[in-house]
Amino acid sequence: MRILHVLNHTQDIGNGIVNAAIDLACAQAHAGFEVAIVSSGGDHENLMKQYQIRHFTLKVSRSPIGVVNITKRFREITQEFLPNIVHAHMMTGVILGKLLRGDSDYALVSTVHNEWQRHAILMGIADHVIAVSQSVARSMQHRGIPIRKLHVVANGTIGSLRQTPLDLVKPLPLKRPAITTIAGLYPRKGIGDLLEAFVQIADEHPTAHLYLVGNGPHRAAFERRARKSPHRERIHFEGFQAEPQRYLLSTDVFVLASRQEPFGLVLSEAREAGCAIVATCVDGIPEVLDGGTAGKLIPPRDSATLSKTLSGLLTHRDELENWRQRAQTNLDWLRVERVHQETLGVYQSAIAQLTRTVCA
Repeated sequence: MRILHVLNHTQDIGNGIVNAAIDLACAQAHAGFEVAIVSSGGDHENLMKQYQIRHFTLKVSRSPIGVVNITKRFREITQEFLPNIVHAHMMTGVILGKLLRGDSDYALVSTVHNEWQRHAILMGIADHVIAVSQSVARSMQHRGIPIRKLHVVANGTIGSLRQTPLDLVKPLPLKRPAITTIAGLYPRKGIGDLLEAFVQIADEHPTAHLYLVGNGPHRAAFERRARKSPHRERIHFEGFQAEPQRYLLSTDVFVLASRQEPFGLVLSEAREAGCAIVATCVDGIPEVLDGGTAGKLIPPRDSATLSKTLSGLLTHRDELENWRQRAQTNLDWLRVERVHQETLGVYQSAIAQLTRTVCA
């Protein structure tokens, strides 16, 4: 099987879509499939070479001449690589794969990572559509994607060839108790809610520190907000970190306060690292946390409940330790190998359907 993944880029900047696609591509190549990636390029190209994943450069442009060049280049790529599967992870890829298929005999598969975006509905033009959680599948079905097209393949990061094995990672000497989030610095990620919750517990827990790992367009605004707090010296903006496991291994409580979250890939990493987890009960998050047995679920946009939950865990160390242990229970389903095998099943269904259509 020849598999062509289409991405906007392969930069190592903490983008969950890119990370999930790279994990899958590496697992496929490691299993012996011929794999290639189309993108504008980025840091992961060295990793791709290591696993003999071919890279075809395609830089997206919206100018008239740019569109012409993109279509010409995409046709050249598919004619050279002759894929059985074109797997699009973003809108541009699925549109190119659909409109430029012509006489090519590949099956087109898309993965819906961010169903909350308006244009996510366009991912439904693929022959088969992968949803990264049951929540995403339900949403896409409500938006008109036929159920016969939909497949749920939940994300997972454990065993990722992109990351250093956890037992080889050296923890950072964080000031503890450490409360950590790893997320893009957007309002959607509930960063403001977490800042407010930390301020509410800071006096009661004078040794607690908050670590915000990640970048985003609202970082400066969040930093200004933190500087106004009397506890600003205990709020740390760490920026993007290529090896976030170093933080997770030293974290007491990991928080994902998202207001929208199709899956929450970082929760898989936090569970593997053995963090006590507090996360909002939205979209795919309850699925990642086994319905709340692997982490405490709270309402979104509720800094009061978040602060109370954090304070409870920091006060009762036995409860915190219990949630650490619960996070590390039932982890096998979060392995990349399971994602690879289930995705392979979708590919096989797509190819079989294409074959039946051609024969008919």
